[in-house]
Amino acid sequence: MSDFLRLLDLEKVPAQMRGAFVAIGNFDGFHRGHQSVVETLKARASAAGVPAVVLTFEPHPRDVFAPSPFMFRLTEGNEKAKLAEAFGLDGIVILPFTRDFSQIEAEDFVQRFLVDALGASGVIVGSDFHFGRQRRGTPNFLKEAGQRHGFAVDTLSLTDEGDEPISSSRIRAALSEGAVSAANRLLGYHWFFDGCVVKGDQRGRELGYPTANTTTHVGFQLAQGVYAVRARIGNRLLDGVAAYGKPMFNNQRPPFETHLFDFDEDIYGQTISVALIGHIRGQEVFSGLDDLIAAMDRDSRKARDLLAAAVPLSGLDRKLGFFG
Repeated sequence: MSDFLRLLDLEKVPAQMRGAFVAIGNFDGFHRGHQSVVETLKARASAAGVPAVVLTFEPHPRDVFAPSPFMFRLTEGNEKAKLAEAFGLDGIVILPFTRDFSQIEAEDFVQRFLVDALGASGVIVGSDFHFGRQRRGTPNFLKEAGQRHGFAVDTLSLTDEGDEPISSSRIRAALSEGAVSAANRLLGYHWFFDGCVVKGDQRGRELGYPTANTTTHVGFQLAQGVYAVRARIGNRLLDGVAAYGKPMFNNQRPPFETHLFDFDEDIYGQTISVALIGHIRGQEVFSGLDDLIAAMDRDSRKARDLLAAAVPLSGLDRKLGFFG
């Protein structure tokens, strides 16, 4: 297949996606553990001469059942699709997850989605994957279903680093502590998020540091502080320094504010992708605006140094467009 396909339902599956090898999971973050699933998927699909497709769910099932505050998501649907395309997959199916959807029996899930809609040649899941009503669809159930319906099933073990598996929750914990390097290492690329640029209080402009204020999703739990970042606006790649949290101005839900170096254009309403390159410092309260401006000057110099020394962690960083 030459064109990446993104489906939001399985009502009308294009002919070129039928017969695919399909990897199923939440894939929040598409971290290095997920990437081992993707590599197996691509190899199996290539050997069979069929498309390689990911089937995932939005919102995350935990968000459907858990009370607020919602879980800190590493990648939402659009970001998952960007990563799937960067991996060289042929397509992604993002199924809406609801309470009603969760009540589909495991056998019905197999029949409706894998057999009837996709005509899957094979399915790949992690060893901890469960699906269907009351999570009755275990990896063993899926293997038995594959034997009945004529599709292959691969179950892959979790990928370890150190003394524990690489997991989305481990990466969330690192980001919530400002441990950007550790999170990026587990991801295998520089973590990024997409957001819409909105108008703020214009205080940064008054201080000599105009910012692109970016919306963040509910549950965003990145550690408040200052970061060296690389941003994409359309086809343009820009370096900058960003702050999350404004303790001096008592914001209850702060925006993510990015000062883009050598840039002064009106980009309100545009979508910006921001990749975290490094953590500069935690959040601080200053005695006055002069001290704050001096700190911002220091932060900018440090960000430029970090960005000048930054290297891609994998080919993904280049395919995502954050490195030339």
